[in-house]
This record gives sequence, structure tokens and C-alpha cells, in this order.
Amino acid sequence: MDLKIHGKTALVTGGTKGIGKAIVETFVAEGANVAFCARTAQDVAAIEAGFAGNGPTVVGTPLDVSDTDALTAWVDNSAARFGGIDMIVANVSALAIPNTAENWSASIAVDLMGTVNLVGAALPYLRASDAPSIIAIGSVSGREADFASGPYGTIKTALVGYIAGLALQLAGEGIRANTVSPGNTYEDGGVWATIEVGNPELFAEVLAANPTGRMGTTQETATSVVFLSSPLSSRTTGTNLVIDGAVTRGIQL
Repeated sequence: MDLKIHGKTALVTGGTKGIGKAIVETFVAEGANVAFCARTAQDVAAIEAGFAGNGPTVVGTPLDVSDTDALTAWVDNSAARFGGIDMIVANVSALAIPNTAENWSASIAVDLMGTVNLVGAALPYLRASDAPSIIAIGSVSGREADFASGPYGTIKTALVGYIAGLALQLAGEGIRANTVSPGNTYEDGGVWATIEVGNPELFAEVLAANPTGRMGTTQETATSVVFLSSPLSSRTTGTNLVIDGAVTRGIQL
């Protein structure tokens, strides 16, 4: 299926690991150029090098999204390099789950304001695009109360509300805004792989709550994110797409 994003430009925060890395790879597989960022320079360089000479241009930048000036400069520099911006994905998260003051501050600065400031910086370029899309990565912990319902879950809930408001405000300009909320996602070296070793009781409890008998993969979420970003999903805006294998029980009305 041709998603009509060949030659378009996507920005992805947190693009070196997990779902973010899979999103970068999937955009590239569809022929889109990608600018991505992450905090660790070594990881950024490794991911960027992996795409060298393989079709679309992929440019990585070491960046802490809580640094508003640096985030804005990254967006502006990316737009200048690629001649515009068409799609943005606010993926990065502080993953700050325990209920501490530090984690509340980190979740607000990275997950919430990192998204708000990314959107603010990118909007002038999205307005010039013929296929503009905004996606924020949420979580099932933002939809239902669970073990992560402190800073992490609460801020993910706030993101859903923020993006829904954006969708309404920007609909007349043809700019779509959606949230994608994954359920438990397993990959080697990832969060749940670490919990599997360090807290096997919690891992077993959460795995048992998955009706499919397994956790999701990063690619399952990435595929949906890239499709939702594309013009083929042109009527979808203001939604919270839950990708969780029926983990959550509530009915979205």
C-alpha cells in the first residue's frame, strides 16, 4: 500500500529506542525523510549511521526536549534542511512512574511540555504542508487507572486532552492531530524485559492481564503511527487510537 508520504518529512522525538526507533524505521521504509532526536549522542550517531546511503535522508540530533530553545532550534534546522515539515511524532517520555516530586517535574517537562513546545515550533511549517499531521504517543495508563497512574499516567491523560483540543482548533486549517496509546510493549532490552528480570511478580501479573497472552511489539505500534500520519488517514483527527490487544476494558464513547 502506498501511504503517499514518499519524499515527505517526519520529525520524531526519542527515535533511538523502542517504539520511537520503530517509527523512524517505518517512515523510512515508506520513503519519508526523517529528523529524529534523543538525549544520548552515541545512540543518535549509531541509528543515523545505520541509514546512511539507504534511500531517504535520516538525520539525528542529540537533544533534551525539555530544553525549549534547543527543541525549537532543532525543528527550525530540520525544516531548513529538508525544505519543510509534514509530520511530527512526539514520542519521547521521561518514563517517570514512581510518585515523587522529581518524577512529576520530569513528566511535565518532557512528556507534556516537550509535546506542547514541539507542536508550537512545528506549526508554521505544518501550515505550509499539503499533508500535515501531529501525533503524540500516549499510553493505556493515560486511559485507565493502573500501577503507573502517578506522574506518568496522569500526564499521558493530559496529552490526550491536549491533542483533542488541537484537533478541533486546527481542523479548519487541514492539520490533523491524534494520540496513539500503546499497551504493554515488549522488546529485548526494553522496559518490560528489565521488569521481567527485576520484578518477575509484576511482569507475570501484567502479562496475565493481556487477553492475547502476549505483550505487543514496537512494530505493531509503529505501523499504526505511520499510517495515521499519512494522507490515507485523512479523515482521522482528534482520536485516541488504543493499540493494546484488549488490555483495557473501558468503552471509548
